[in-house]
Amino acid sequence: MIDLPFLRAAPRQLAGLDISSSSIKLVELSGGDKDSYKVERYAIEQLPRDAVVDGNIANLEAVSEALKRALRRFGGGVKNVAVALPSSSVITKKIILPGGLRETEMEFAVEAEANQYIPFALDEVNLDFQEIGPSPGVHGDVEVLIAASRKDKVEDRVAVAQAAGLKAVIVDVESLAIESALELVCEQLPRGGEDQVVAMVDIGASVMNVTMFRNGQSVYSREQAFGGSQLTQDIARQYGMSFEEAESAKRAGSLPDSYPRDLMRPFMDSLALEVSRALQFFFTSTSFNQVDHIVLAGGCAIMPGLGDVVAARTQVDTIIANPFASMTLNSKVRPKSLLSDAPSLMVACGLAMRRFDA
Repeated sequence: MIDLPFLRAAPRQLAGLDISSSSIKLVELSGGDKDSYKVERYAIEQLPRDAVVDGNIANLEAVSEALKRALRRFGGGVKNVAVALPSSSVITKKIILPGGLRETEMEFAVEAEANQYIPFALDEVNLDFQEIGPSPGVHGDVEVLIAASRKDKVEDRVAVAQAAGLKAVIVDVESLAIESALELVCEQLPRGGEDQVVAMVDIGASVMNVTMFRNGQSVYSREQAFGGSQLTQDIARQYGMSFEEAESAKRAGSLPDSYPRDLMRPFMDSLALEVSRALQFFFTSTSFNQVDHIVLAGGCAIMPGLGDVVAARTQVDTIIANPFASMTLNSKVRPKSLLSDAPSLMVACGLAMRRFDA
């Protein structure tokens, strides 16, 4: 059944909605193309612990209530959103099909191919496809990207949006949304990152995703069990706080003077070691032997001096992700706040860019 709105054309009025394990993020962009984007507004609302676990919505009511709070700060007027599924919940595969097929013929061919790669009955999944372009191997054939996810994974995110009065018109994949936002970040690199290997390191609450890109194409990805919640747990243990109190104090910057030395710096050193290990796995698993740039994203990326610590450990140029660097801002958007929040808004930004899909 071809019914997942994956990479479909978007309505002109759309916000990107990212439901991560720690927070709800909303971003709305306006403009005509990537050279004239404008940040109209954004909002971040923290989620209760364990409301989202391993990318799965465990407490739909809590997530819906958090989204409603985010919308109140975001302001009215938005009804349509693009949401994303964790990459681990989506099976993607590039296939080659004959060129010139009608849409119904291509749907039939995609379903036939999908049966080979999807370990579920087709009536249990949402499946969609997009023609990428001519086949790199056979003249006249086309390369097609298929994506499939179990229906319950899609329905949970759609239900969260509906509970807040929103309509999920697009269901994307987090990794593809990040790719879109990363294009904007790479424009800030020498030669726009052309012919260079860029390591995208997304540090979440419990998982660190490392994806290597070259000329806009993913060439390697790895997931490591490391994230910001480890630091929160250390804070709670060190200062006798609950996890929620520790998380709040960490975000507010209201921890004791000993915190940077005793907890934050050791955590940054551990994070840099994890990044270094990820690079070594990349070198041993592929024919590549060099990474030109590291881009740090996620909530942890704003820790003071983290870029320098990672660069010193890996000996690779390291920057903090900011896909909004060249955008104009609505007068209601505070530049300092956006700069601080930008690394954690990569998925939401990429989703908001779907508004401009033809």
